[in-house]
Amino acid sequence: MPSPVKLPTSTSVETLPLINQPDPTQLDNIKAQLDLVLLGLEALAGIGSEAMLQAASDLKLEALVADRVALWRLRQSSPLRKGQGGRKKLDVEEARALVLISCHLAKQQAEKIRRAVALLEQMAEQHREPHQTALLGDYLDRFNNMYQERMEEGENVPPTVLANLALKLLIDLLFYSAANGSRRLWLALMERSKDGSS
Repeated sequence: MPSPVKLPTSTSVETLPLINQPDPTQLDNIKAQLDLVLLGLEALAGIGSEAMLQAASDLKLEALVADRVALWRLRQSSPLRKGQGGRKKLDVEEARALVLISCHLAKQQAEKIRRAVALLEQMAEQHREPHQTALLGDYLDRFNNMYQERMEEGENVPPTVLANLALKLLIDLLFYSAANGSRRLWLALMERSKDGSS
């Protein structure tokens, strides 16, 4: 599918700089963050594994994300996830591939992301709760349910903490849907993993 905008540089794994090789703890933080970004997209736009695999194909990343099983294993590598089955170590190239896939999907959903963030700002100005709008209410419910189903500590995280995480991810997605989103996400992951914050 030819795109009207040529993006040869921004969709290449090599465009994501790597100053130092992340250590295992940093990679764990990166895996957790990437899985949460994809969870945010799933909750907001109903994106599933088919769309993620299609994005991998569009970006010519099939060698790194070949099929549903490969994708599932990459997602399961997040230290926040329930269960050990099929868990694998995520290497830097796979992390970069997931960054490109996440941002490709965020660009596709840019209009919905912008609408959700605009609603969030509107609710804040009116001193109303975000869940009082249909779009944000549905997003928060789905995010909450998915997090509780899939994450090890899901049942123990207070709803307000999950809501704050979901809304922070929504604002992050706005930045990741921009033209330089993949670079921005990669640099944020590098920075957060260095700080040891997730």
